[in-house]
Amino acid sequence: MCPWGAMADVVKSAMQHYGYDVQICHNCNAADAPRIVAQARMPPPYKVDANVSVETAPPNSAGLGAIDFGATGGRFMCDAYHGTGRYSQDKPMTNLRLIANIQQPPTFLIVAARERTGIADLSQARAKRWPFRIFAQPNNPLVDEVLAYYGLSEKEIDEAGGFVGGSSPDPHNAPDPKSYDLIIHMGGWVSTMPETRTYADVIQKNTWTFLTLPDPLLKKLAEDFHAERGIIPFGWLPGLDRAIPSISLAGMGTVVYARADFPNSYAYDTARALDERQEQLLRTNQYFFYDIHKVWKACDVPLHAGAARYYKQVGYMK
Repeated sequence: MCPWGAMADVVKSAMQHYGYDVQICHNCNAADAPRIVAQARMPPPYKVDANVSVETAPPNSAGLGAIDFGATGGRFMCDAYHGTGRYSQDKPMTNLRLIANIQQPPTFLIVAARERTGIADLSQARAKRWPFRIFAQPNNPLVDEVLAYYGLSEKEIDEAGGFVGGSSPDPHNAPDPKSYDLIIHMGGWVSTMPETRTYADVIQKNTWTFLTLPDPLLKKLAEDFHAERGIIPFGWLPGLDRAIPSISLAGMGTVVYARADFPNSYAYDTARALDERQEQLLRTNQYFFYDIHKVWKACDVPLHAGAARYYKQVGYMK
């Protein structure tokens, strides 16, 4: 199994109760994970990550065969299936099949300005703080669209001596958390996981004014990025003193998925194990939860036939 963090441990622990010994490829393969599953690759060579202990992510066991199935972010699987987003240079991976979509708290588009800048609206950013440093994922289409709405671009900011970055995929090379002026980030709860640690530091080590984006922009972002309109709750982050309209990626949790040729009996047992051993979802450093209305769907990636048989059997789907 090629994992996405804690979900691999959940699957392994749950399936032990049904006689399985799931072997885990512990490397964090990020956006490459769906390619590894779709192409039935061998586990990539082990990589030491200075931000994760060897006990947390140990070297792979000797003699592992080709990857059978995996766990990744729902958005990664959906984009890989269609050959879009991060996978626009790949052929669509139409052999991918969903087994289970395990829910997590939603992520919201967070837009904020350091209190010291005096910025109360992004339209003021150039006049009040130029060039500025933005905590954001570089070369991200959503961030680019927000900037473009205000007549800005990442290239222009960089050329003026500013900065756009610090968020995944380069969290370990980020500047000092106190050096940022703005945030434009799809963020969730504050966590100390390696891939979100910088976000937590930036949020907690500064005082922020959280900004509301115009409704026409939010509408367009929701349409362009298949997101939902949502409300960031009061108190969701330190200093958030009111509810703010935003967009949300609720429903696109962590998925367990495989290829279409994954044996039906294995897919059935995986779906069953994750349902009947839901207590394993509580024994991680993540906020996972099981929703019978969503576990069997994620965008339009087909459900594996074996998993479909289980969900129909227990009445979660017709």
